[in-house]
This record gives sequence, structure tokens and C-alpha cells, in this order.
Amino acid sequence: MSPDEGRPRGSWSQRGAAFGIWYLRAVTFLNFLSAVWVSFGNDIRRHNSAEFFTPYLLTAGFASAAFSLFLSVTLRRRKRAAWILNLVLSGLLTLLFAFGMVVAPEFRGHVQNWVSLVFTALFAVALVAGRREFSAKGDRANPKLAAAVAASGLLAASLLAALLVTVTNTAAGPSTFVQRWRYGLMRLVSLAADDRAFPEIATPNWVNVAINVLSTLLLVAVLWAAFRSVRSTEAITADDEERLRALLARHGDRDSLGYFALRRDKSVLFSPSGKAAVTYRVVGGVSLASGDPLGDPEAWPGAIEVWLAEAREHGWAPAVMGASEEGGTIYARHGLDALELGDEAIVDTGEFTLGGRAMRTVRQAYNRIERAGYTVRIRRHEDIPAAEMDRLLELADDWRDGETERGFSMALGRLGDPGDGRCVMLECRSGGTGDEAGELRALLSFVPWGEKGLSLDLMRRDRNSENGLMEFMVLELIQRAKEVEVTQLSLNFAMFRSVFERGSRLGAGPVLRLWRSLLSFFSRWWQIESLYRANAKYRPIWEPRYMLFEKSTDLLRIGIAAGRAEGFLEAPGLPKWLNRKHLENVR
Repeated sequence: MSPDEGRPRGSWSQRGAAFGIWYLRAVTFLNFLSAVWVSFGNDIRRHNSAEFFTPYLLTAGFASAAFSLFLSVTLRRRKRAAWILNLVLSGLLTLLFAFGMVVAPEFRGHVQNWVSLVFTALFAVALVAGRREFSAKGDRANPKLAAAVAASGLLAASLLAALLVTVTNTAAGPSTFVQRWRYGLMRLVSLAADDRAFPEIATPNWVNVAINVLSTLLLVAVLWAAFRSVRSTEAITADDEERLRALLARHGDRDSLGYFALRRDKSVLFSPSGKAAVTYRVVGGVSLASGDPLGDPEAWPGAIEVWLAEAREHGWAPAVMGASEEGGTIYARHGLDALELGDEAIVDTGEFTLGGRAMRTVRQAYNRIERAGYTVRIRRHEDIPAAEMDRLLELADDWRDGETERGFSMALGRLGDPGDGRCVMLECRSGGTGDEAGELRALLSFVPWGEKGLSLDLMRRDRNSENGLMEFMVLELIQRAKEVEVTQLSLNFAMFRSVFERGSRLGAGPVLRLWRSLLSFFSRWWQIESLYRANAKYRPIWEPRYMLFEKSTDLLRIGIAAGRAEGFLEAPGLPKWLNRKHLENVR
């Protein structure tokens, strides 16, 4: 059950949480504005000294803006640690303001002080009222990590600041390194360092700004370490995989992407009845599920509720990539919004034909490859001897485009595993003049889709081979489908297919044409349009696929997480020569 169930929408708890979040957003805006608007920033600083004080976190400057922005983001993600920190700070500040108003008559004479006291108290009260909304847990290692980041970061930043001061110091008198280091350290940790305490140091203003930027970056790094979400969950175990295969055996024909749920870098949550499951992977604070839930559709809601509850417990943004219309409808009933991503190309092998004028170009390309002497062998993985499979794995690895294995929602992520014996392998060999007879040129691998279907998993070919081999192999499989007893094939996913199709028609509106042109431009790098063209030549049945998300403000975050999961984006990390796995391989 989600945290919101059992309470009316718009309850005091939800209103309190919303007020706290929007308060921090407003303070962030004012802090940023005061940092770039000098006179406004000076007014705030003047009112935050002597007998004046300003509301909670309103101090002016980039560092304070970064701090309030980070706290607003963590509060919006319902982090319990962020709620505790804000409540303690605002509560203590409220008490301090109230005490000052009681004991110091000069404080009571300024209207601004009363306004500051009221807003700070309202923020604290709102947090108390919304306490039940903030239940997301952080990683248990966060306190130690934050302390380590603070200690090491402060040391590194202070030494860098001391180096900047050493290089740019224009004071007449001599200064020691310790003095320059203390100056840089005070600039890092204090809001307004007293330059009179360092008469032997004089630096340009840009140096002080640079040190303040270092301070802001260090603050953000410490906050990130303190409030980061749990980064991963337990991967699928052997017992989990056995249960998932049992669900696929009973209901695997419902979703062509069902078999990809067996990726071993995913986690799984089962419904209370055990008749359905959601597989997912946590990437960048996003709980990313793929395809429809497995199992009995009547039990899907139970599995979805368990998955959403876990996402909210840890402050993850829930998202689904590649859900069908049926699955997307069930997800939408649990509060997720849908966005059409594109279409999956499905070919009915019994209805397909190479005849007719519409297939003339495809037929000519097929005949050209066939005349060149290429042949295709089709086998189940379980029928391939171990030595041959090892050779196929070696070639598939050599032909891979780049070092990253791409795919998440529509890729299995492994090849030749003993548990995947029902997968189908296509081997294309050359036999024409100038080539060694029987030389392997390309591979295709399909995973099972129920009892009578296959879904495309892997495509690899020798870069020196002729163009058109992949299409030739797919056409061979379609025409010889009875050899492996299948009646339908799921091919590549065509992202934004409807845009390309409708945008090229007569009478397409200017917005649609502009959107199509933009996608065509990005297709130079991501093959968006080429995948659509490659699939359209088979005249398939197009089945729409959807992305599901909870909040539109999380779309950028979800898009980055999906790009990382699919292998199109890489998170920043250590250089490869410092990577632990690399060092282990060297040893």
C-alpha cells in the first residue's frame, strides 16, 4: 500500500509537505537572484546582520542557493534525513529568533524581523504537519561517506585555495604557507572572512570568488553523499529466476519482451500471491522497470503496488520503459502517466510474402545476397555443440560495436548461457568467389516469446561483409519459420515511428514536420529513423510501446537513467586504468 492511501488527497500532511518544498524553492530563487543582483544581495546581507535577521536559509549567494536547492530536491523526494535536518535547523532558528525578540527590544522594532520569525516558524510547523510524507530511506553508509567526503574534500580544497593565494598574493610583507592555507580555509568555511586578520595577504577578487566556488562544490558533494538513495538492490537469484521461468511458461505469450525480464542485472519483486512479478533496475535514483509485469494479469496490480512501495520507501523515481498498451493501462491505474515511445515491429510469418510490387526492393536485395552464395543455418542454442558455441561467442564479441554491451528493456545481456537453450541462433556464412567457403559472416540471436514466437535479441556481423546480410537472415527465418515452429517474430523497436510516418504525409502540420526534422537530425548519431526504415520494409504489425512515469519533473532524470541502462550514456567514473576490474585483469 502506498503512503498516500488511507488519507484524503489534499490532507494537512500533504499540504505541509508541499509548503515546505515550495518555501525552499522560493528561497533558492531569491538566493540565486541576490548573487547576480549586487544591490539586492547587499540589502539581504545588511538585513542579516546587526539587529536584523532574515527567514530560514535566506542569506544571499551561490553557496546558500545551492544548499537550499539541494534541500528542496531531497525534500521533494521525501527523504527522511532531509526532513530531520530541515526541522532541526528551522526549529532551532525559530527558538533563537523568538528568544532574541523577547530579550532585545531593538529586535522587536523592525517589521522585517517579525516577518522572518513568522516564515521560519511556518516552515517548521509545515514540516511537523507533513512528517508522514517523508519516509524515504537513505543508504546506511551515507553518514560515513559524507564525513569522508567532507574531510578529504576540505583538505584538497584548502590546499588548492592556498596554492591560488600563493600564486596571486600581492601584499608587500612576507607570509608563510600556514598563513596562506589558513586564509584559504577561512574563505572556504566562513560566510564572510575577516581580511583584517591577514594583513600579509592581498589577493584579487577573482581568487576569492574561485575559493567560494570550491566551497559551493564541496558543500554539494557532502550533501550528495549524505542524502543519496540506496544505490542498488539484490539481483535476481537462482530461485528468483526459476520462479520467473515458471511464470513465463504459463503466461509468456502475452508480452514479446517477457523473456528479457531474466536479465541478471535486474532485481525482482513478486506480488503477494506470487502469481506476478515486476523486474527492475535502479539507475541514478530511478527504479526502472521494463516491459509488462510477468505472470497472471489479474495479479499484476499486486506486483506493481509492491514495486511502487519500495520505490517510495527509498526515494526512487518509478518509471517503466517499453510497456504495452495493456500493461501501460494497469500501470496508469496506479498513478503513473504514459508517454508513447514508439512501436514494436511484429511479423506474422504465416501472412508474410515477398511477392507483390510493394516488396520489390526487398525481394531484389534478398536475391542479390542469395546469388552471392550466402547461406543461413537456423538452430536452437541447445542444439549447438559447446565448442561451436564458444567460437560463436568469440566472434560475437569481436564484432561488437564498441566496448559497451547495449540494451536493457529489449536485450538479454548474455549469449550462450545453458539456461537459454530455447533461444534461436542464425548463422550466415559466405560461399562466393574470393571468400573462404563456409566462413561465418553474421549472427542473429532470438529469445523465446511464449511457445510460438521469437523476439530479436542480438545482431552482429563482420564489418567487412556485404550490406544487407541482416535483412537476408531475417527473411530466411520468416520463410523457414516452421523449422523452429514459430508463427510470429518481434523485431527492432522503432522509436517515434508515428512521427516519421505521419510527418512525411501530405498535409502534415508545421509542428509535426519540425519534430520529424529534429528527429532526423539526431538520427545521424542514434539511428532513430534508420531503425524505423529497416523495420518498415517487412510491412509488420506495429504495436505501440509506452514509457510510464509518476512526475513530469522527473522526465529528464528518467531519460538519463534509461540512456545509462541501455548503454547509450556512461556515468562519470575513474579512468579505466584505475578501475578495479582492469587492475584485476592485469594481475
